[in-house]
Amino acid sequence: MPNVVTRFAPSPTGALHIGGIRTALFNWLYSKNKNGTFHLRIEDTDKDRSKDEYKAQIIKSLKWIGIEHDGTLYVQSAKINDHKNIANDLLKNGHAYKCYCSTDEIEDQKKRAKQKKLPYTYNRNCRELGEGDAPKNIKPVIRFKSKIEGSSVLNDLVQGDVEIENITIEDFIIIRNDGTPTYNLSATVDDHQMNMTHIIRGDDHKINTFKQIQIYLSMNWDLPSFAHIPLIHTIEGKKLSKRDNASTLDDYSKIGIMPDALRNYLLRLGWSYKDKEIFTLEESIEHFNLEGIGKSPSKLDMSRILSLNEHYIKNIDENKLYDQLVLYCNEFKEKIKLDKEEKIKVSLGFLKNKAKTLEDIYNNAKYIIYDEVSLKQEDLRLIDDKAKKIILEFANKVKELEKLSKENLEPIINDLIKSHETNFKGVGQPLRVVLTGSKFGPGIYDIILSLGKNEIINRINKNL
Repeated sequence: MPNVVTRFAPSPTGALHIGGIRTALFNWLYSKNKNGTFHLRIEDTDKDRSKDEYKAQIIKSLKWIGIEHDGTLYVQSAKINDHKNIANDLLKNGHAYKCYCSTDEIEDQKKRAKQKKLPYTYNRNCRELGEGDAPKNIKPVIRFKSKIEGSSVLNDLVQGDVEIENITIEDFIIIRNDGTPTYNLSATVDDHQMNMTHIIRGDDHKINTFKQIQIYLSMNWDLPSFAHIPLIHTIEGKKLSKRDNASTLDDYSKIGIMPDALRNYLLRLGWSYKDKEIFTLEESIEHFNLEGIGKSPSKLDMSRILSLNEHYIKNIDENKLYDQLVLYCNEFKEKIKLDKEEKIKVSLGFLKNKAKTLEDIYNNAKYIIYDEVSLKQEDLRLIDDKAKKIILEFANKVKELEKLSKENLEPIINDLIKSHETNFKGVGQPLRVVLTGSKFGPGIYDIILSLGKNEIINRINKNL
């Protein structure tokens, strides 16, 4: 058996969709499991919509989640002449023909099909048109001459055998009247030239696969194996589109979902191995197979993604967690200053408590990251005269301490509760507001110990 070769072939016409990331992941894992090769092909032949910024974003997104392609980047537009040459070969060997039907004629056919509530297929009007009968003033398209008789069977590695009546596959365009090749021609030629052994993609491509197989057979090329993955749906069961929230990778990275957590989630979204839920990268490669892919669409569940992310936050080495936090802040917030690094590192144990995302950790750590505390009007209402007395008394008692520890802070807090006839919240909440700018966040002892004696006194003096 030849070495397995797979590919991911996105179009740089927008941000990378989460379904595309999963397709890339499955292709990459399958090739790595088989010690094969994984290629990235940028399908940029739609010049009006293709943009370099989207190409850069695709490469960055794949790298972020841990997918790196082998060899050089394959750019489809560089191969257009090869695509055109194959179209000419198909014309010469009788598997394609020139079509002179005008846009108005095609629109009329579509209108009639719609009136009859039938799917539109080209009526093959020019299929047997002789060269001498061809109009002289119309630039033709080139159509592939699809089979009319019998049926075709796709031996799908996920869906099983899929049969289709050949008459339902229209004579599809392979070269437009401006001379540019269409997707089905370009993708087929590229896959052949790149020696693809396995085409793994969404099951919305099934009809394209039947068209592409016909091109393969017409050129006497070896067929690759095909596997069509069920699509990802919303939690309501609708097809996920780019207009949905949380449909692109950026939607996840900007709220602080970690790459390992999202990769683990996407791996399990429509694929299973025994009853295992958490996979390291090495385990993902070791166990991935096409047999484990289900046949039904999967539902994107944000609560499950957050739960997985929380698991990774709790269990990852804290030095690695800090590195992830730094990358997140550099990209979406502000850079963490070097003098704050050690304070945050030693505080991660409680800063990550109950955090589901890196954004949660950032929000918990803001009182350390920033020297200036911004007090909201609603929180200032908590600092009444009684609260001010409590805070100032606390500051005076802290000044007398040589060293801060929970053991010598607890008696101070308890004395304040008793002398001011209040409770723990009555002392802790005003202190938290003055020290962090929020009534929410880490426990008060953790806040005090992480800031240190001098910073506590400074903030109390400044904010009162």
